[in-house]
Amino acid sequence: MKTKIAIIGGGSWGTALAQTLGKNGHKVALWDIDAGLIKNMEKERENKKYLPNIILNDNIELVTDVSIGIKDANIVLFAAPAQRFRSALENALEYLTKDMIIVNVAKGIEIGTHQRLSEIAESLIPDMSYVVLSGPSHAEEVGLGLPTTVSAASKNTEAAIHVQHIFSNETFRVYTNEDVIGVELGGALKNIIALGAGISDGLNYGDNAKAALMTRGIAEMKRLGVRLGANPETFSGLAGVGDLIVTCTSMHSRNRRCGIMIGEGMKPKEAVEKVGMVVEGIYTAEAAHELAKSCEVELPISEGIYKIVLGEMEAKDVAKFLMVREKKDEMLIY
Repeated sequence: MKTKIAIIGGGSWGTALAQTLGKNGHKVALWDIDAGLIKNMEKERENKKYLPNIILNDNIELVTDVSIGIKDANIVLFAAPAQRFRSALENALEYLTKDMIIVNVAKGIEIGTHQRLSEIAESLIPDMSYVVLSGPSHAEEVGLGLPTTVSAASKNTEAAIHVQHIFSNETFRVYTNEDVIGVELGGALKNIIALGAGISDGLNYGDNAKAALMTRGIAEMKRLGVRLGANPETFSGLAGVGDLIVTCTSMHSRNRRCGIMIGEGMKPKEAVEKVGMVVEGIYTAEAAHELAKSCEVELPISEGIYKIVLGEMEAKDVAKFLMVREKKDEMLIY
């Protein structure tokens, strides 16, 4: 069954998913708050700013009016940065109808409210079906049609299965998952750990240190997730360890690239500017710090990275702190 999908956000991930859906034969309307970006994409049939060298599928329509993009859509996919998700949803609110499925692909926790993005959606559109799509999925590879596997999580099983069928093809495989909390937290918190992995690489700390960061990072993700009601098994899946591996090891990862520059001595703000795109781990570090504090959950790696981002501690001092702090049993995760 072919359907119409509206995509809110013309960055690399929104464009890559538009390409996937277009190849599946669906009608895709792609909108971005930057009208100039959309006009250039329409003219060039390419997103030269965020996903260059990939010619857009003929089923993708570039629209400068969000109402036209959403009209008659069956699925509305939000690909805005996590800290802009609320405003993007509010901007689209009057055009949404109850029979639409909302799909969100941003990964983060809102600063200030400490809310996961599904909680924001539930507060604004409580009666609509909401699905989060997350997993190890660099836009650069998805845009090229390289094999990728992700999870579609929702409280509404039928909505998750519908999204699974709409998105899946021979190079993009979608699993379903009922654990929205775990899938969202895995996608958000792995960006902090990836920032740390990059810092470790920038300091030339080697493979042992990065493996330790990733492994103990999963323990932190699981600890906070379980406190908030997530299924601990989710963090062993695509949205947990899967997404963590790809984000901590690939140069496609903005968080890792930013971390490398910080580890080499660059100030966090300068590193973000040099990356040239949103580095979600920078913002999620603050939000996770606030959330963990409110839940009384210990996240030593995430907290150390937050202090580096704030400029309160040097990266080498954080590494030393993590190594010499109170000794513990490895299995005492919670």
